[in-house]
Amino acid sequence: MKRSRSAGISPLSPQQKWKAITIGTLVLLPAFWGMLIGLVSVASDDPKGVTNPAAFIAFGLALVPFAFLVLAFVSGHPNAPMATVKAMGLFLLIGIPVSAIAADAVTGLVAGAGAGGVVALRMGEVGTWKTRALGVAFACAYTLVLARAAGAIVLISVPAFPFTSIGLADHLAERRQERKLTEASSKG
Repeated sequence: MKRSRSAGISPLSPQQKWKAITIGTLVLLPAFWGMLIGLVSVASDDPKGVTNPAAFIAFGLALVPFAFLVLAFVSGHPNAPMATVKAMGLFLLIGIPVSAIAADAVTGLVAGAGAGGVVALRMGEVGTWKTRALGVAFACAYTLVLARAAGAIVLISVPAFPFTSIGLADHLAERRQERKLTEASSKG
């Protein structure tokens, strides 16, 4: 019988999960904005743009692992350092191709941060990586549509989408589980 890595660890409470998501998102905000400032400046022909866009991109990329680290440690991940390394790998592995396919950096950043968040945030008793991946996919689709429809104003709120989508996916999985248990107890 395979023993779970989280055996002996108390279940992740909703308060602790949302605390981790909130603090992780607060660290992710300047990372996203820094990268976006740099990427927009690189793509822009405006001579009044940022003089050193690479510094903004580097600043943003340097902060991203800290967002994952906060997410892992505050949620009580049993192997937070390795989860952070995996999260950063997924951030790059997923984010870069999604940016290329979507033809915008914002959707790729949401996809990458969401993919990393899936492994960085400690798994609850009910949630699965598939449920979380669907939540992140929804956040990416929402970002893609919203960015095209509403324009640049969306860039202010987009950093809240990746980790929040994971928390909402977990919440919906928990609600579905509760409903199944209620139906089973009422039948039997």
